[in-house]
Amino acid sequence: MRKVGLFTIMGVLLITGCKRPKSKVDIPSPKKVAYTGDSLRLSEEVYYDKVLGALVGSAIGDAMGASTEMWHRKDIQLKYGYITGLTPAVRVQSPEGTWDHNLVAGTTTDDTRWKYLMVKYFGEHKGELNARNFSGFISDHYQTVVKTLGDEEVLTDTEALDERIEKMEWIKEWARVAMGYQESQTAYQKALNRFYGGEMSCAGQLYTPMFGLLAHNPEEAYDIAYEHTLFDLGYAKDISALVAAMTHMALRTQDIDSILDPATFIDPLGYQDSRLVGRIPYSIADGSIKSVLAVKDLVLIDSLVAKDSLVYRIPTGFPGSRDEWVRQEMVNQLLEKDEKAIAFHAGEIWQILITSLQFGEGDFEKTMRFIVNYGRDNDTVAAIAGMILGAKEGYTKLPEDLKKEVLRVNREVLGIDLEVLAKELVAQSKM
Repeated sequence: MRKVGLFTIMGVLLITGCKRPKSKVDIPSPKKVAYTGDSLRLSEEVYYDKVLGALVGSAIGDAMGASTEMWHRKDIQLKYGYITGLTPAVRVQSPEGTWDHNLVAGTTTDDTRWKYLMVKYFGEHKGELNARNFSGFISDHYQTVVKTLGDEEVLTDTEALDERIEKMEWIKEWARVAMGYQESQTAYQKALNRFYGGEMSCAGQLYTPMFGLLAHNPEEAYDIAYEHTLFDLGYAKDISALVAAMTHMALRTQDIDSILDPATFIDPLGYQDSRLVGRIPYSIADGSIKSVLAVKDLVLIDSLVAKDSLVYRIPTGFPGSRDEWVRQEMVNQLLEKDEKAIAFHAGEIWQILITSLQFGEGDFEKTMRFIVNYGRDNDTVAAIAGMILGAKEGYTKLPEDLKKEVLRVNREVLGIDLEVLAKELVAQSKM
C-alpha cells in the first residue's frame, strides 16, 4: 500500500510538472496566534494573594479527600453522608497518603507534599527550570533521604527508622525514573515504562499546576510544564501541561469558560493533528462539558425526583434541593461509565476535573464537594481543582473556616507552612 501511495504521488508530480500553471493565486492559510500572548500583570499584593490561594486551595481539596481517597461514592454516603467540610484522616499511614495513622481533620497527603517539593526545586534552580535539572533534583532528594538511614539515631530508635523509610518509599519510584533520565535514554525508557506498574498515572498533575503560577502566559506554562513531564506516558503529558495552563489562566480571569479554554486552544505540539485519534484530552473535555450542560438543561419530572427513589435518595447533609441532587447523581453515573481499572489513571483524573469545574461553575465549595463526594482518587482531583480555583479566587475569598484550619494543621502537625511557601514562590517569580 505504501508503494501505491508513493507511485501516485510521483505520478501527480510528473503530470503537474509538465503543465504550465495558469494561475498564481494562492489562498492564504490561517496564521498561528497565541491564545494569550501578553505577560501577566498583577500587583505584588494581588499576586501573593492568588499564589497563597492556589496553595491553600489545593491543600483544602487534598485534606477534604484524604479520609475517603479511593472510596466509592456509595461507601462515602454510608459513613459520612454528604461531605461539606474537613473530616479526620482516619486511615493507615502510607507513602502516598498520610505519614502517620489517623490524623486530625485538615491533614494532607502527597499532593501537598509535592507542592512543597516544587517550591524548593524552584528555589534551587531559579531561572533554570528544565528536565535535566528537575531529574537531578529528584535524584538528589532521594539520595539525601537514603543517606539518613545510616544516621546513628536509627540504630536505637525504630520509629525514627520507620519515618526515614516512609520518606524513601514515597520518592523511590520517582527517583528510579529520574536517575534513568540522568543515565541514558534507554535506561530512562525502561524505568518510565515500569513506573507504577506501567500505568498511565496522573503523575505530572501532582506538580505541574505549580508552573502555571510562575509562567508569564498560558503558552509558557504549557511549554515549561510539558518539559517536566518526565513521569508521564502518552497523552498524560498533554494533560499535565494543560492543567498548568489552566492554573495560569485562573490568575487572569474569573470566567470558568476561559479557564477551561486551554484544552481547546493551546496545542503547541499539534496533538489535534494525531492521525485517526485527534487530541484525546480535548475530546474528553468537550464530552464532559457537554454532558454537564445537557444534564443541567433537563426538565425533571416528579417521578424522577421522588422522595423515596432508591436511585436518587438524597444523602444526609446534602445542602441543595432534590432536583440538584438528581442532576449531580446523573453526572456521577456518567462518570462511572468511564472508570479505569486504576483510579489514578491520568485520563480519569482529567475527566473528573473538567466535569467538576463545569458542574461547579467556578464556585470553590460546590466544586470541592462534587469531587470529594464522587470518590475515586478524590484528594488528587480536588487538589488540582483547588489550586486552579484558589488561584482564581485568591486566599482572601476562600472559605474562612476551611482555609484557617488547613493552614494551621499543615503548619503545626505536618510542618508545612503554606504562607512561607507562598512568599518563597512570589520571591522566586522576581528572579
